[in-house]
Amino acid sequence: MAELKPKPVSASRTTLAQVMQPQHANNLGTVHGGVIMKLVDEVGAIACIRHAGHRVVTVAIDQMMFQHPIRIGHLVILTAEVSYVGRTSMEAEVQVVAENPLTGERVHTNTAYVVYVAVDENGHPVPVPPLLLETEAQRRRFEQAKVRQAFRLQQREQARRAYAADEETDA
Repeated sequence: MAELKPKPVSASRTTLAQVMQPQHANNLGTVHGGVIMKLVDEVGAIACIRHAGHRVVTVAIDQMMFQHPIRIGHLVILTAEVSYVGRTSMEAEVQVVAENPLTGERVHTNTAYVVYVAVDENGHPVPVPPLLLETEAQRRRFEQAKVRQAFRLQQREQARRAYAADEETDA
């Protein structure tokens, strides 16, 4: 198999903007977290599809802590780019900003890290290109992502052991 050519972080950068409407919110006029989570997953997936050149499936979403409410009428701007790649997996960093279009005031509401695996037409994992890091900030972010990925893998192994122990107890 031919070696994949590295792709720059900038090639994956994707922005999605959407006005929040009443159907996106609760009766207090603030947007449901699940609506934002769905948009985070969509823009992160697009960034990873651009990098991989393949379909992707979501594997993990790290915790999401909302720092500020998003209200009906606000423009939500999500910016995603690939921050880490493994053999078949990629992490996308997604920045979420809410803008009041009447005043232009913007507030960063949260950052999310989402992991995807590139798959072929049969749903089997496929290798992804290496990530070409262009700036010192991207190199730092890549190193931080390696730590997050190691933690995720550790959590997955702990969960597998717990499930196996549960199955033995149930048998």
